[in-house]
Amino acid sequence: MTKANEYRTILRQLDHWDAYLLQESGLPGPRGNIELAQVVADEGDEPLFQRYITYTVEAAPVNSPYEFLVFCGIVGLGRLLAEGDTAQLPTLRRYASDPRWRVREGVAMALQRLGDVNMDRLIAAMREWSQGSPLEQRAVVAALCEPRLLKPAPAARAVLAILDQITASIEQVDQRRSDDFLALRKGLGYGWSVAVVARPAEGKALMEKWLAAPDKDICWIMKQNLKKARLARMDAAWVKTMSTR
Repeated sequence: MTKANEYRTILRQLDHWDAYLLQESGLPGPRGNIELAQVVADEGDEPLFQRYITYTVEAAPVNSPYEFLVFCGIVGLGRLLAEGDTAQLPTLRRYASDPRWRVREGVAMALQRLGDVNMDRLIAAMREWSQGSPLEQRAVVAALCEPRLLKPAPAARAVLAILDQITASIEQVDQRRSDDFLALRKGLGYGWSVAVVARPAEGKALMEKWLAAPDKDICWIMKQNLKKARLARMDAAWVKTMSTR
């Protein structure tokens, strides 16, 4: 029996899940129990998810077991979204700016559930989000830059275009030291490499354009991507040329 199936069996035998989830959350600690959270998302219902996401930062601070409940609720909303309940999108967009980084990761995982069943719909929503705040843009990058979602060529091309637009928007940002902007910058610092591997010809051309840009943060983003092993596996000679340019 896999760990996920073990969790599933236990949850189906419990009338109330909170105590078990808090005990098995993995928090405080470096890594929350993502596998359990995915099972909760599969097995729970909307009232449960809505109750979990009501825990505020004060009641469920970063790295606390109660933060795990919020995380589970957010990922659960992604299951509802994937099942066709698009009314969950505004809630997820709001939590994309949550001060808790694990909650923000939950938003990306929730959105990826939609991408697994309807990538076109996810891309359409992310085009809208990409016009938003730095943390909303960061959610776009984290949600879309997932290898399994980029296997279809049209999806990979669309994601490259969204990354290009978000990167271009950086040139208009004045507040470069805020935590929100730095989170976006960090996300772009790996996201490009994922999308470029999916569509190398188009992706490399875009990266070359941005490597020549005068903006120091955009150059930092591109250089961080050049350090990723996935790009070296794709085209080591090109990476070496771009790194020494």
